[in-house]
Amino acid sequence: MAAVNANYEFIMADIGTNGRVSDGGVIDNTEFGKRPKDEKLCIPHESITANSECVLPYVLVSDEAFALRPDFLKPYYQKDLDNEKQVFNYRLSRARRVTENAFGIMSSRFRIFHTCINLKLTSIEKVVMASLVLHNYLRKTCPSDYSPEECFHREDIE
Repeated sequence: MAAVNANYEFIMADIGTNGRVSDGGVIDNTEFGKRPKDEKLCIPHESITANSECVLPYVLVSDEAFALRPDFLKPYYQKDLDNEKQVFNYRLSRARRVTENAFGIMSSRFRIFHTCINLKLTSIEKVVMASLVLHNYLRKTCPSDYSPEECFHREDIE
C-alpha cells in the first residue's frame, strides 16, 4: 500500500500484507490506514485553492475497493451516472493514474519486480523499501534521465 504525490514520488508505503487480501482489507491492517482515523497522518487542513475562493480539504485519491471516508475520494458506482458524476469519475481516474504511473516507472527501472522475488519475506520488504527510496532519489536528482518527459501524458501540451 502506498501514497504518491503529484511528482510521482512515494510519500508513504506500508509493506507486508499478503497480496491476496483486498485493498480495502489491506489498508485496515496498516499504520497508513489507521493514522487518518486517529488524525495522525499530518494531512494539511483545508485551504483556499489557487486563483479561486473555493476552500477545499486535502484528501487521498483511491479506487472503488476502499471504503468511503472523509479523507478519501473514490469514484461513484458506475450504474446510472449523470454527466456531473461521469466527469468526476473521469477526473478522479486521471488523478489515480499518477500513482499507477509511479509504480510503472519504478518497476520498469527495477526489473526485479518483473519476476518472482526468491528471497525471505523480510529481505523482500527491504528490497521494496530500498527501491521506493531510490526511485524518489532519482526522481528528485535526475528526473529527465530516470523518467523522461515522454513517460507522462500532459493535456496542456498539444
